[in-house]
Amino acid sequence: MGEVILTMKDIDKSFPGVHALDHVNFEVRRGEVHALMGENGAGKSTLMKVLTGIYTKDSGTITYEGKDIEFHNTREAQDAGVVIVHQELNMLGHLTVAQNIFIGREFKKGIKIDDKKMNEEAKKLFDRLHIDIDPSETMANLTVGKQQMCEIAKAISHEAKVIIFDEPSAALTEAEIEELFKIIRDLRAQDLGIVYISHRMDEIKVITDRVTVMRDGTYVGTLITNECTKDDIINMMVGRVIYEDPKTASTVAENAPVVLKVEHLNAGRMVQDVSFELRKGEILGFSGLMGAGRTETARAIFGADPKESGDIYINGEKVTINNPQDAVKHGIGYLSEDRKRYGIVVQKTVAENSTMACLENYTKGLFIDKKAEKKVAEEYVESLATKTPSVEQLVVNLSGGNQQKVVIAKWLINDCDILIFDEPTRGIDVGAKNEIYKLMNKLASEGKSIIMISSEMTEILRMSDRIVVMCEGRKTGEVRIEEATQEVIMNMATREIG
Repeated sequence: MGEVILTMKDIDKSFPGVHALDHVNFEVRRGEVHALMGENGAGKSTLMKVLTGIYTKDSGTITYEGKDIEFHNTREAQDAGVVIVHQELNMLGHLTVAQNIFIGREFKKGIKIDDKKMNEEAKKLFDRLHIDIDPSETMANLTVGKQQMCEIAKAISHEAKVIIFDEPSAALTEAEIEELFKIIRDLRAQDLGIVYISHRMDEIKVITDRVTVMRDGTYVGTLITNECTKDDIINMMVGRVIYEDPKTASTVAENAPVVLKVEHLNAGRMVQDVSFELRKGEILGFSGLMGAGRTETARAIFGADPKESGDIYINGEKVTINNPQDAVKHGIGYLSEDRKRYGIVVQKTVAENSTMACLENYTKGLFIDKKAEKKVAEEYVESLATKTPSVEQLVVNLSGGNQQKVVIAKWLINDCDILIFDEPTRGIDVGAKNEIYKLMNKLASEGKSIIMISSEMTEILRMSDRIVVMCEGRKTGEVRIEEATQEVIMNMATREIG
């Protein structure tokens, strides 16, 4: 690690009703990858938004390359070489790769845009990053991983000296994560300072040099990565010990009634002849590699995607589910892996989101009974321990874990007995994960039945009573938790059929 290139000292920032940053300290050196960690709502993103000019700090100093600075917008930060690669990609699918990289800074020949020059410059960036992407390819045709690489190339094009990666691996496959790490190591070798925000503890140990931890808007401390343990970091993040022991025995009685039975379900290439049962009070884990067909199976059951054939039984009775409304009517709730796209409306309040699935119950004539809506939303904020100033708060202002609780409240208020949790802890931190796990166990103990789709093996082994494994659209195995190991599941997840 080289000299300090960036120092943030005593940064303070408040919003109405929230003290988001309370005298926070942070520094980045040239040639280091510095992790910024903390639970959802700890203030990580706010700190980076203050740095890059999205928010104005209330007090404190930012020193960059030896000078006190304050950026007033992201363009100023970019021009100075401080660039953020966002978790949600900001690319325009209909434009080419090169056009996306240089948007707003196009090379011109006279009054016309010089696409040839832009392609050449984009190619130089990709060569520097050792990436094989055609600059003239339409962005929409690339995988998420390749789009992420284009975002990084765009950052480099600003002659970046400090790059902030905000949850860069959230939507990437294992192979794409390896490619990302190669690029980050190359950038580190070129003396760039890199801030790496992630909830994935295993990644932090692999790719970072130092770890700074925040909690509740305050600075907790900085550790050297190879001198600390995973537990050290977790303890600093949450202020308590969190145990991640796998479940050793099912909590479901052998004779528990079957509440959902799926027989020979077919829905395109990703759902082929899938059959399984779900019992009352059971957490049924769905495991498999990316592209195994788990989400597609869930969406077909819920009626979000059309099924070609197969039968669905609820409490022994054959039902017809052609759309999500049918599924909801039969007591099925679906928590999508993409909660912002399918689960919540972020510009509406906690109360409005909570009653969204059963609004007719809170409507009098043409008007919504706001008093009743508020009352039920407050009940579930309390029972789920959702952190929000009030039920009138916009959901966009909540942390990821608390947004997830609002989605859960929506289906509980609708009195769903069967809940499909698709990647329930994606994008949320270890403390919030623990709360979601406790909540799922509580729901199961109260008689709710849960299908949990997860790509995290530790999560599958910790939560499931029984595990269904899929590979390439087919069910390749089923195992009780007593016999489940990572090796057993992985063998099933890579098994070819026929």
